[in-house]
Amino acid sequence: MSGKKERQRKLARDRMLRQQARRTERARKGRQITIVAVVCCVVVGLGVGGYFLFSGPSSSKAAAASATSSATPSASASATSSASTQAEPASTCSYQAGGTAARKVGLPPVKPDDKATYQATIHTNRGDVVIDLLNSKATCTVSSFVYLAAKKYFNSTHCHRLTTIDPYVLQCGDPTGTGSGGPGYTFSSENLAGAKYPAGTLAMANTGAPGSNGSQFFIVYKNSTLGASYTPFGEVVKGLGIIQNVAKAGSDNANGAGDGHPKEKVVIDSVTIKKT
Repeated sequence: MSGKKERQRKLARDRMLRQQARRTERARKGRQITIVAVVCCVVVGLGVGGYFLFSGPSSSKAAAASATSSATPSASASATSSASTQAEPASTCSYQAGGTAARKVGLPPVKPDDKATYQATIHTNRGDVVIDLLNSKATCTVSSFVYLAAKKYFNSTHCHRLTTIDPYVLQCGDPTGTGSGGPGYTFSSENLAGAKYPAGTLAMANTGAPGSNGSQFFIVYKNSTLGASYTPFGEVVKGLGIIQNVAKAGSDNANGAGDGHPKEKVVIDSVTIKKT
């Protein structure tokens, strides 16, 4: 009798051990599945994070940023635009179609007139601002500006941003007046080696991402401290006092202290180009 009971106890222990083994195996597999799932989530998360981190102006957030802090020159800009590595004056230019054009103008010519000398006159409601364009140093930038002027892209637009703290600039070139508008194409920066931004400098605004120049530009009305991230492509030779007087009236601080729409509205009636 005792032998039968012993066998029953042994069978019961065996069953218990098998059940424990099965539970242990199930738990081990469950841990493996959990680990794999976590790893996959981390990898996907890193991929998504990288996408948003490096997507630049293609994201709607970055496009909107051109309306406020990023497109306007800022001493705290975290990225610089890629500069053209070709020798200046450039004999060919690359303009990349992209984004929604504030005004449909097509693309500038691939072959610029690299031998020309240009002078631009920005006709505003407050007077004329005359600028010598630096075609020999920023050929593709000048070619784009001349092209947009000829297409009347800047006509009846207003300068949407004024900063009264360093950097001291008036920003224009967006027909939408929001700071997010562009011509439907972008191009790389030029003339950045040793770039400085003294009063009278005409330079391109960008989003901080490489190759994000479009139509927006700014005029420096007082010596400014800026990193060499914004293509200087012109020098004001007449009318800088007009911008300085606008700056004296201040901004509405819409973007923070010393940064907003100019209180004295500046409207660009047209831009004419004199070529020699």
